[in-house]
Amino acid sequence: MAKTETHIPKLRFSGFSDPWQKKKLSEISSRVQEKNKDNQVTETFTNSAERGIINQRDFFDKDISNEANLDNYYVVQDNDFVYNPRISNFAPVGPIKRNKLGRTGVMSPLYSVFRPNSHIINFDFLEHYFSTTNWHKFMFTHGDQGARSDRFAIGMATFQKMPICVPELKEQTKIGNFFQKIDQVIELQQKALETAQNYKKAMLQKMFPQKGEKVPKVRFDGFNGDWDKFNFLDTIEDIIDFRGRTPLKIGLGWSDDNNGYLALSALNVKQGYIDFDVDAHYGNDELYQKWMNGKELRKGQVLFTTEAPMGNVAQVPDNRGYILSQRTIAFITKELIITDDFLACLLRSHQVVKELQALASGGTATGVSQRSLSRLKIQIPKKIEEQQKIGAFFQKLDQQIAQHEKKLESYQSLKKAMLQRMFV
Repeated sequence: MAKTETHIPKLRFSGFSDPWQKKKLSEISSRVQEKNKDNQVTETFTNSAERGIINQRDFFDKDISNEANLDNYYVVQDNDFVYNPRISNFAPVGPIKRNKLGRTGVMSPLYSVFRPNSHIINFDFLEHYFSTTNWHKFMFTHGDQGARSDRFAIGMATFQKMPICVPELKEQTKIGNFFQKIDQVIELQQKALETAQNYKKAMLQKMFPQKGEKVPKVRFDGFNGDWDKFNFLDTIEDIIDFRGRTPLKIGLGWSDDNNGYLALSALNVKQGYIDFDVDAHYGNDELYQKWMNGKELRKGQVLFTTEAPMGNVAQVPDNRGYILSQRTIAFITKELIITDDFLACLLRSHQVVKELQALASGGTATGVSQRSLSRLKIQIPKKIEEQQKIGAFFQKLDQQIAQHEKKLESYQSLKKAMLQRMFV
């Protein structure tokens, strides 16, 4: 006897216990085939896996469609859903997104548009259902990537047979409202992060002299006078690198776990921090001693990526011991001239970034060499105390940004977990 399939989510609101019902997409929505007659609608939408339904110009920074010939495009009303067959890492079978712009637009006939029945389905519930991967199995089973490797192929008649498990409308509404509140919290946290990042970007421009200037626009009280000009390498005691022999090329001394010495490369030295999860390779004591050769990296030392990407700046986070790997160098500063914390800010300042870009060379992957750095001109305050204040100011900003990022990641992880547990 065949086993009866019961559709019940792992987590649900109290007061609901009935199994969910399996419905075809065609039973809860209708296909939209209305064409833009006489070009009555002029705004063109696009469907982005990351940003949802968005004005085409806002997404591409230009018009892709021909505004004079939109009569073959589908009319997309508020709360219509759109399937984009273009696949990506974010959307392996293509994204389905809801028009939440509050206005009507048109979309290319390459897209599939459908309109949910509000008497049967809650729009918020359905929107978040398509944020899960529950419907992907049907797509992979009944469609394929087609002739183009970047486009998923599935017939509309088949697409409308997609099974979707739904509870009663009251429970749908509860679920939809729950995820809308999570989205609001995530949006607020994203804005807080962007505000902090933009403030830091502005301060990196205002607290360092720009081209042709001798002092910055914004300065701490008690400090005056022109900043001193230096050739960059005159402020550096030494530059530590692996001189072309990366640990990967040596081919020995790697630890089997993450208890060894992390090899810092241009992939895990990010802008302002070390990513311990990306490109994480660990050397054992043998490799560490072979590499170190009397030049042990210490906490606070400035790291700089020379290529792919060029210009990421971070500081050694602690004294546990690290190995420099591919396309990453470290600076030993002249302590009486420049502090590590100030140097980390200086290398990310607006003017120095522009100077480094001008000095960079190469084709697809531009980079800077030690010879390039020898031509870099910088300006620094005469007093170490002013440098210390600037360094501490930006360290505090970095901590605030890191806290915002951590909160955002926490909310996003919560949403992901709830999507897995609250839908069938």
